[in-house]
Amino acid sequence: MERRKFIRNAAMGGLAMTGMTGAFAAAAAAPQAKMSNRAKFNLKYAPSFGNFREHAGDDLIDQIRFMHDQGFRAMFDNGLMGKEPAMQEKIANELDRLGMELGPFVLYADFGTRSMVTRDPEMMDMLRERMRMGLEVQKRTNVKTALVVPGRYDDRLHWDYQSANVIDAMRMCCDIVAPSGLVLVMEPLNGLRDHPGLFLTTIPQAYMICKGVDHPSCRIVNDLYHQQITEGNLIPNIDMAWEYIAAFHCGDHPGRREPGTGEINYLNVFSHIYHKGYDGVICMEHGRSIPGKEGEKALIEAYRRVDAFET
Repeated sequence: MERRKFIRNAAMGGLAMTGMTGAFAAAAAAPQAKMSNRAKFNLKYAPSFGNFREHAGDDLIDQIRFMHDQGFRAMFDNGLMGKEPAMQEKIANELDRLGMELGPFVLYADFGTRSMVTRDPEMMDMLRERMRMGLEVQKRTNVKTALVVPGRYDDRLHWDYQSANVIDAMRMCCDIVAPSGLVLVMEPLNGLRDHPGLFLTTIPQAYMICKGVDHPSCRIVNDLYHQQITEGNLIPNIDMAWEYIAAFHCGDHPGRREPGTGEINYLNVFSHIYHKGYDGVICMEHGRSIPGKEGEKALIEAYRRVDAFET
């Protein structure tokens, strides 16, 4: 009953926000009505496992169903590659049944290693094997995108040589995954607070590498939390790099929690990418400002607010 009460209450709150009142609102709250949180979101905001454990429990499939009940049209799992093959297939089958999309999983992200910036043959062999492992995940899940991080920079090698090495390494990786249709999305990460020492930090830098790689499988995941810290200028950078952006991550700053808890105007940002025609996944890669069930309710309400732009 607790879960059903929550869904009903969330439905009523959403109806009030959009001006839906009277008989329609009453019907949504009626005991005989199907208990769900009304309309789907305009954009494919993607929760991850654990976001709604307080309401849905520990079972991963139940968590996916709860996400769907609340109007979410996608989910993501950074740790997908580490799950048992049978569980990967089970997750994919449930998402397919519900018509939900699976966002990028982490294919390669070693924050402590100088990998793509080098020409080390052992590193290249490691990357080839990693790509092959990612293709096995794709076969089981039909996921469209996989996330890669080029690793740390080398303070003993000129930056331009490192850039050229990353371009070559990414082209090699893209050649491996391209026949399957898998797209690799590079993630620039901030070095000012969370990940000092990494090579790839900005959207313009990622754009330049995509231009150099010149491959349909080489794209960018724009993590708006990281880019607010690194460079700001979010909407102009989205526009400049638009042709190469295949996914978004989000989280407010400071705090890396749900939209509305920091300085980013997510209502404007989401409206902008919606009207540009974006139909990909926006991974909710952040924590919650409030613990427990109340925090889970607040998380959904936060996304209802930033999704309330004109369509």
